[in-house]
Amino acid sequence: MIPCISQATTLSTPFEDDLAYYASAGFSAVEIWLTKLETYLGGRSVAEVKTAFQNAGLQPVAAAGQGGLLLSRGAERETHWAHFRKRLEWLHELGVGTLVIAPDFVSQPAQEDYQRGAASLAEAGLAAKEAGVRLALEFQKGSGYCSCLETAMALIGSSGAENVGVCLDLFHYYTGPSKFEDLAYLTRENLAWVQASDLSGTPREVAGDSDRVLPGDGDFQLQPIMEHLRTIGYEGYVSLELLNPSLWEIIGDRVADLGMHALTRTIALAKPSPARGGA
Repeated sequence: MIPCISQATTLSTPFEDDLAYYASAGFSAVEIWLTKLETYLGGRSVAEVKTAFQNAGLQPVAAAGQGGLLLSRGAERETHWAHFRKRLEWLHELGVGTLVIAPDFVSQPAQEDYQRGAASLAEAGLAAKEAGVRLALEFQKGSGYCSCLETAMALIGSSGAENVGVCLDLFHYYTGPSKFEDLAYLTRENLAWVQASDLSGTPREVAGDSDRVLPGDGDFQLQPIMEHLRTIGYEGYVSLELLNPSLWEIIGDRVADLGMHALTRTIALAKPSPARGGA
């Protein structure tokens, strides 16, 4: 598995500083935070952004922050989808292979919402495929509509989309209603993206994104997850995603360095124990 860092982890750091800090810490892969990219694109071309990544020796391998695709209607849907298609153009030009999409938030979803959501997911998958991008559906504990791994897999299955996999965000997995046995749904083929973080000293029921800490600094049982990913043959990226305002106050190079060390230790948990010699 390959360490990656999300720009959400250093959200307050200027875009160009992100790249320098990540490269210095030893990262080779970046998960773009889309609103941060859009801000940086003001007055710049996508080609200039691509050159900035190349000059830093970094590869933008994924992007996140896209929502509103599954259940929006009317003018709202047109706005979300126009934004989505424009972003696909940018990602295609940058060579980004994965786009993480968030589920809609609904307090009391109806059965028809799942049917409409699956149809929208199939449509989004087709549009992404034409841009050379794979979608990763992220279940989120507060969604009310798609809050666990099982539901995310059911939506993907109902959509019939070949270009859509699941995003396993360890924060939402551990603080939401997902169960350990749900991991059995994951295969090397359908697991499109992994995001890592931890939680310390906060009840899972009230934990929010701002409570995320570095993996290994909290209470999540990370080793069983990493071992399971190894078992299914997952060899993709594990992205550090910490939307913690306290970290945003720390200079980005320090956060990136700490993050690389934390991810390296976490990924190492997947390694099988050395075989013991016989007596």
